[in-house]
Amino acid sequence: MFGLFKKKQVEYFSPAEKDTIVEAIRKAEQRTSGEVRIYVEAKCPKADPVQRAGQIFCKLKMDQTTARNGVLLYLAMEDHRLAIYGDQGIHQSVGDIFWKNAVDKMLAQFNQQDFVAGIVQIIADIGTALETHFPYDEKGDKNELPDDIVFGK
Repeated sequence: MFGLFKKKQVEYFSPAEKDTIVEAIRKAEQRTSGEVRIYVEAKCPKADPVQRAGQIFCKLKMDQTTARNGVLLYLAMEDHRLAIYGDQGIHQSVGDIFWKNAVDKMLAQFNQQDFVAGIVQIIADIGTALETHFPYDEKGDKNELPDDIVFGK
């Protein structure tokens, strides 16, 4: 009976857009041992989206990669908030300026209402940074985390 009153999840991306984003993740991860994930929700329940991204990062067990080189792209669509959260391995390699520039670049695309292009470009940029510091190892590399988009409530 209560299922009748369940709120339907908002679709922020078309199926084709989702496929484009997931393909960008797969393409980026082909060149690196690093991991990229995307988490999308309507509203950010924290004052600071970076804090929320850190919370989600741990919830998705991204802090358990072998080289500590996972990166989470966090989007709160209705609040127009975002954050990029990198684990200690990649953060120590690229530093705060890289993340700030990545967010600024993505916001420029978002301000033009080109969300998917902004996401795909940042995934490519993150993939390049991961490749530089954590290149793909044919012998021992495995995909440690799913490549799908995670949708919150």
